[in-house]
Amino acid sequence: MITFITSLVILLLGYLFYGKFVDKTFKSDPTRETPAHTLEDGVDYVPMNSNRNAFIQILNIAGVGPIFGPILGALYGPSAFLWIVFGSIFAGGVHDYLTGMISLRYGGAHLPELASRFLGKYFSHIVNFFILLLLVLVGTVFVTAPAKMINELMNSETNYIIPITFCIFIYYIIATLLPIDKVIGKIYPVLGFLLLLSAVGICGGMFISGNPIPELTLENLHPKGTPYYPVIFLTISCGALSGFHASQSPIISRTMDNEKDGRKVFYGMMILEAFIAMIWAAATMSLMDGDNISQLLASGGPAAVVNEIAVVFLGTIGGTIAVIGIIVLPITSGDTSFRAARMIIADYLKIDQKTLKNRFIVAIPLFIISYILTNMDFQLLWRYFSWSNQVSSAIALWIGTIYLYQNKKYYIIALAPAFFITSVIFSYLFYDPTIGFGLDVTASNWIGLTSSILITILFFVTMKKREKLVQKG
Repeated sequence: MITFITSLVILLLGYLFYGKFVDKTFKSDPTRETPAHTLEDGVDYVPMNSNRNAFIQILNIAGVGPIFGPILGALYGPSAFLWIVFGSIFAGGVHDYLTGMISLRYGGAHLPELASRFLGKYFSHIVNFFILLLLVLVGTVFVTAPAKMINELMNSETNYIIPITFCIFIYYIIATLLPIDKVIGKIYPVLGFLLLLSAVGICGGMFISGNPIPELTLENLHPKGTPYYPVIFLTISCGALSGFHASQSPIISRTMDNEKDGRKVFYGMMILEAFIAMIWAAATMSLMDGDNISQLLASGGPAAVVNEIAVVFLGTIGGTIAVIGIIVLPITSGDTSFRAARMIIADYLKIDQKTLKNRFIVAIPLFIISYILTNMDFQLLWRYFSWSNQVSSAIALWIGTIYLYQNKKYYIIALAPAFFITSVIFSYLFYDPTIGFGLDVTASNWIGLTSSILITILFFVTMKKREKLVQKG
């Protein structure tokens, strides 16, 4: 219990002090007009207050990531807490803040457009494809996951997953096509409250039940001996560091009323997501050891673990309410995934989005592709999502590094996590036998580290060349 409480305190201190330091480093300007005012169109560019934006942001970025990821991460034991706490403070919070604020400075630009500006036009095409792939994968994951949870909640012998999936898709189409303040802006504050209520309920249930939460140990307790590095950094992404957030922050950049709200909305909501991740990781560890978690995951997946935790800590009625709150998470990230994908395609192809017809033309093919992908094995889908997710976070952090370097600001705050997660994604690619090359973990880690060093050297060489070109005029 001491480790858990200490971790929550460190997260709060991280927001109060390091979050403030990041904001000062970037130098947010409360007198500067935001795109919500200069480009207001009544569809995507709509000024909203900080509380509304904060609720939308936490629901945008959360999904099932800060629940499913920590449940899977709990297999490693209390060492999983380290990545959630320090990853969110020094990597995830920085990632989300810089992505949102740089987008704000460039008219609400999405990641591919920022990649074109900072990494070059050729690379931006690759990023465009990659981020769209991620968004469609996320949208698909966030259709199948809530459909399974709703079906399990109904506790019926009949399988209702197909009609439930259809209903979720109908909602996604409506939320994706209508102006942001008509559906998302109105219901998200309510859903955000439900999300927080379920997390607080689970946390309170842990304390009341008296189930012990294991104290910190650096020992890898994974029952299969799966290596901590690099696997856990992809297993727990949302709740620590997630590239998916880079696709969501620009949505709020287009509705931000004032730059001074950035720390609260971007960095703060990342820390809040880490709180949620900590609660679910701790709840899982307090009820089960690694073998029990593995057995329940094998029989019913993360959704079965969620249901077990909710019922044990909150009873049948309270547990049901908590699970409903959890079901909200993926649905409210899935809708904005498709919305972000629509906006990115429209920006790339320069298709005006003021008319409903144009929005419909862009969005419908995305839903058709996603529906086809729902037939894919969920575990394989999750692995592809996890890896592409952290590739996106690396790209976003390198963009943040270049922005800070070019503006003569303390770029180390972005460079350090960019270097780290770059080594992780290369290491995982060479280690994982399912989506990668299946090499020995030691060899894979050396390849990851070497790759990250080479990319860092390339960064400094490129920056020096650009500086010389600017000096020559």
